[in-house]
Amino acid sequence: MKGNMADYFTNFSLILPLDEAQKEYALNLSRTARTHCSEETPLPADFPEQLKDWLEDWTFETEDAEDGLWLHSSSGGIDAVCAFIQHLLKKYDPKGSVAFEWSHDCSKPRTDAYGGGAAVITAKKIETMNTSDWISSKTA
Repeated sequence: MKGNMADYFTNFSLILPLDEAQKEYALNLSRTARTHCSEETPLPADFPEQLKDWLEDWTFETEDAEDGLWLHSSSGGIDAVCAFIQHLLKKYDPKGSVAFEWSHDCSKPRTDAYGGGAAVITAKKIETMNTSDWISSKTA
């Protein structure tokens, strides 16, 4: 059936408050991860061990923003961005926390295509929830 294909999206956008030196470190780290994924280049020896497991999910963008580091995506990368944020919190703000939301969307009306979730991240813990699980827990 022609015209039945749909595009699925997972969108998020947040600004992580970092000073200039912290931003430079984060941008370089993200560039290294993305280059490794797209060009299959070896990782440098000092690449953080806790981020290596998330490289396949590194589909988000990082950009310099006036108030910090802009993290955003329309193609997911939720687990990787949570691990990246946690790494930065451990390094620069061990008592801090970051919270953000994401949405699942689709270019066509599909019954399984909509929803979202949220994360609260600290240096010690990553907690996430999604609306599908929440609905299931309320209707079970």
